[in-house]
Amino acid sequence: MKSTGGSDAAKRRAGEAAADTVEPGMVVGLGTGSTAAYAIEALGDAVDDGLDIVGVPTSFGARQRAIDCGIPLCSLDEIDGIDIVIDGADQFVRDTGSCIKGGGAAHSREKLVASAAETVHLVVDETKLTDALDHPVPLEVLPDAHTVVADAVRSLGGEPTLRDAANKDGPVVTDNGNLVCDVDFGTISDPASIATHLSAVTGVVEHGLFVECATTVSVGQADGVSTTTY
Repeated sequence: MKSTGGSDAAKRRAGEAAADTVEPGMVVGLGTGSTAAYAIEALGDAVDDGLDIVGVPTSFGARQRAIDCGIPLCSLDEIDGIDIVIDGADQFVRDTGSCIKGGGAAHSREKLVASAAETVHLVVDETKLTDALDHPVPLEVLPDAHTVVADAVRSLGGEPTLRDAANKDGPVVTDNGNLVCDVDFGTISDPASIATHLSAVTGVVEHGLFVECATTVSVGQADGVSTTTY
């Protein structure tokens, strides 16, 4: 269930705006998805021009793109921390800095990298903005636990759907070898409460609710980009 929408031009503006904030010597978390991809490409161009950075990818796809762009990479256990992570979102509430991620099934690694980052710079286009979160929440779940998890989230008021792969028979499998369950809660009035309950469900590796996680957001628009710092 990869999130779609938004023009390529708007996404590019957002990604490039975030890339422009990266300074020499930084360790940079490299996000997953179409908007973050533009940031990676811009950083690759900057590296070609002499920018000295190291990237920490949030997925196999982000890793491959960074390699193609010539960005030096390292793993989390090789560094003391991350200066900035640039990543996208499937839905974002501007006033709170909260978002839903996981359209690319990389939210576990994305959350891990974000937790190690001093700055979380989200990049989105205008179609991802909302007054309240109502996008289905992705859960990465252990394969043996998906029916147990489904029963548990129903008790929380959610309607779970096991995510099917687009180009293969069967379900989506994450980089970690797990399954993805998308849970429709309708409008989420209290993301922090839902996040707490989901984290307590046995078999859930990670959920896609990122509560008040953003420190900066760049929103790509048809004629420019706006950046807000929290």
